[in-house]
Amino acid sequence: MTSTTSSPTIILIAGHWLGAWAWDDVLEHLNTDHSGAIAMTLPGLDGDDPERAVRTLDDQAAAVLDLFARLGVSEDQPATLVAHSGANFPVSLVLDRHPELVHRVVWVDSGPVATGSVFAPDLPEEVAELPLPPLDVLGQQASLEGLGPEVLERFRARAVPEPGPVLRQPVELTNDARRTVPTTLVCCSIPSVQVLELARAGHAMFAEVANIDHLDVIDLPTGHWPMWSRPRDLAEVIQSAASRTD
Repeated sequence: MTSTTSSPTIILIAGHWLGAWAWDDVLEHLNTDHSGAIAMTLPGLDGDDPERAVRTLDDQAAAVLDLFARLGVSEDQPATLVAHSGANFPVSLVLDRHPELVHRVVWVDSGPVATGSVFAPDLPEEVAELPLPPLDVLGQQASLEGLGPEVLERFRARAVPEPGPVLRQPVELTNDARRTVPTTLVCCSIPSVQVLELARAGHAMFAEVANIDHLDVIDLPTGHWPMWSRPRDLAEVIQSAASRTD
């Protein structure tokens, strides 16, 4: 049986090319009367970091755990992690290394990765970073539904190139306890019915979903960046998920 209670600290992590700023619209709507919510910028996505292009997935996972420590996250007071898109790689590492510190993980048009996964295995070593592609190309890779010209221009202007090491590094996972963390899957650009079918079929991108012990699935139909296209609705989903106990 599922109930609700005062929700723990909520940490929001956006995907490739994005920093904490990507969650501004969601934070405006997020009800934090009984919880704290904070968005973070992963190492490698701070445009002012002169060494950002050499940051790794290990650096990113360590930064999340450092933030846990600063916020007083513990086994008795675990956090809710919200991971959008490519943030699934470092967040999967965090879940593997310290599942006891996570009350619930909310995957936003994303999901857990399997051990050995590499985001861009064919990216040449000499490529130091991967900039945001032209929007017409990006739209062929992920749905831009719900994003107007002003939002797209802000995206283009504020995007930070993704570090090459982050894209090339394999994820090594060894702790099956990561699969016991209560999970909410927010399906936006791909309907949940299709996601679950792909998971059951063993599709490489979704196979780990089938291994989750406690899974809730929510459809929030829109494009791949719901923090901009449906921020109020996404905030409600996040607050509800963070407040749950199973």
